[in-house]
Amino acid sequence: MRKMKYLFMALSIGLILCACEAKKEKSSEKVDNKVEEKQEEKIVTEEITTGTIDGYTFEETEEVTDRVKIQMNNGDIMLIVLSNKDTPKTIANFKKLVKEKFYDGITFHRIVKDFMIQGGDPTGTGYHGSDEKIKGEFQANGVKNTLSHTKGVISMARGATDMNSASSQFFICTSDKYISSLDGYYAAFGKVFAGWDTLEKLNNTKVVGETPVQKPIIKSIRFIKLKTS
Repeated sequence: MRKMKYLFMALSIGLILCACEAKKEKSSEKVDNKVEEKQEEKIVTEEITTGTIDGYTFEETEEVTDRVKIQMNNGDIMLIVLSNKDTPKTIANFKKLVKEKFYDGITFHRIVKDFMIQGGDPTGTGYHGSDEKIKGEFQANGVKNTLSHTKGVISMARGATDMNSASSQFFICTSDKYISSLDGYYAAFGKVFAGWDTLEKLNNTKVVGETPVQKPIIKSIRFIKLKTS
């Protein structure tokens, strides 16, 4: 029973795009509208271009690097390294979107406590993404991927039945509990290395079902360099 539960939660990460979900999407719009009204109350900070988090001193750069900074609208920050030799297409796609500033203003629209936080949909509904879809780089799709879905790992969301449907939506694991049901089925491509308090705060966001009462807004995702002393 536990394996079945884990598998269900893993598959539920997929982007539900079929027509039979239209009614659900329509009903969720009411929640989204209420959330948007509350978001106006948030204080948007300026871009934080340099700083020190968990002992790492970073500096924002226009250069495309293997490290990015996710800054939330409230100024909270996570630093992520994009590092997995098994997922070149996934990393290239994510870097392309970061370079285009695609993620600016997009929310974490879905949060399952002690499982994952999911974002990257420009509509905030969970039904959409960027224009380009990429090959799923994971074992079930014929691609070796040795990066396990431990806490802090960033991975691509996809359609429940289409293994090559990932575009811009991603999720970050907030627990090690579901490794066995995620590994081999989703393209893990990096990991949080600083800003763990931010990840934990997002994990504890108040939700109704899996929808945040007030969706956390990503102010920006930018490339960074680490400063050495």
